[in-house]
Amino acid sequence: MIPDVLAALPPGFVAHSSAAIDFASLKGKTIAVVGSAASAFDAAGAALEAGAKSVRLFARRNSIASVPINRVRGYPGAYDNYPLLPDAVRWRQALRFRDAGSTPPPDAVERVVRHKNFHLHLGAPWINADVEGGKVVTDIGGETFTFDSVIAGTGYFADPTRKPEFADFAASVRLWRDQYAPPEGELDEFFGAYPYLGLGHEFLEKAPGEAPLLRNIHVFNPGGFVSFGLPIGDVPSIRRDVPAVVARISRDLFLADLDSHERRITGSHPAEFGEEAYASSVWRPAQTIAAE
Repeated sequence: MIPDVLAALPPGFVAHSSAAIDFASLKGKTIAVVGSAASAFDAAGAALEAGAKSVRLFARRNSIASVPINRVRGYPGAYDNYPLLPDAVRWRQALRFRDAGSTPPPDAVERVVRHKNFHLHLGAPWINADVEGGKVVTDIGGETFTFDSVIAGTGYFADPTRKPEFADFAASVRLWRDQYAPPEGELDEFFGAYPYLGLGHEFLEKAPGEAPLLRNIHVFNPGGFVSFGLPIGDVPSIRRDVPAVVARISRDLFLADLDSHERRITGSHPAEFGEEAYASSVWRPAQTIAAE
């Protein structure tokens, strides 16, 4: 997700923090980082360590989020069963997470503040940006700044209708806004555009039978956040969600080939031993022996 003010810049002047950035090429340059979560601080740290002349990180908030709100529900009961919570509970938890903000790890903050050529701008959203003389120019808080390059550590969007590779089926994907109508005061268009996922992280249909193929597409990325309560794809999600995805794919493949599996599981198998293996121990009554 790159804000419109940055997306309007000519190609080559801005890169999302998830891109394969050549940090070595930033040596001796002035860099702006927009965002204040983990990836923004990591990008700033990498640029500084690569020899950037200066790095300025711009945060919209007046302070850096420091309360890892998700930790309070990290105990096994909530962690393991979160996908089974009522929609209203999961929706409120998503709103609570965003209100608190995504926290950078303490060592990511320490990584940048040790550099004298790092500057942190709080309460400083980007409203305007242009390119003049080969530099990105912006006015923030009454000051004018120029940069050689901008890194957007601005997170991700999760609206399937905005992905061109999903064009053939995106209209059939059930979104949170199709599934759940929040009460007044809890409306949120951003989270409403997230896919409403099944327990195996699979897309669901808006209407049953509309697009059966969707069950074969599993979302293991930030698009699963509202459904599963964690930034899916990050380390904390791996222990719970990778097995869930694998189990669902395994089940679906098995049932798709049920005819062949039924033949296989009702087939014959050679005996592992013959009667001679236990013949010497078979009890024979005396009268039987006498009769012989």
